Amino acid sequence: MASATTFYDFKALDKREQEVDLADYKGKVVLVVNTASKCGFTPQYEGLEKLYKSVREKHGDDFVILGFPCNQFGSQESGSNDEIQEFCQINYGVSFPIMAKVDVNGPDAVPLFDWLKAERPGALGLKRVKWNFEKFLVGKDGKVRERWWSATKPESLEGAILKELAA
Repeated sequence: MASATTFYDFKALDKREQEVDLADYKGKVVLVVNTASKCGFTPQYEGLEKLYKSVREKHGDDFVILGFPCNQFGSQESGSNDEIQEFCQINYGVSFPIMAKVDVNGPDAVPLFDWLKAERPGALGLKRVKWNFEKFLVGKDGKVRERWWSATKPESLEGAILKELAA
């Protein structure tokens, strides 16, 4: 992580735990969200899906949302990767990629989230994710542009996303 300068310097695991090189998203605007299936914010999946479809309708695959399930907040994502995928499909028709379950804080946090938090600290400069459904916006250059806390509704992000797409 110390040598990482952009989002593209990382790899992540997809829903089948196969490695994905995030450089595959070079030139795209990416919204990274830590998710959970049993949280008060879980209905945001619906808003995220609407946002995803709306922006992609106008900008094609220049925009992507990556969901990273996490069980660190109130044990609200206890299912397996397959169970998480099924939940997202059945309940919200999620069509954006839901990656493998990760830790976003602590000694087992995946390097991507350590980097995201360092690049865009939260309130009071805290370098930790506070709860499920925090959101990080990555620009086409792989730099973190914005960070929003859990209660920020997905539909309110479209302006910032469109601005990055136009940049």
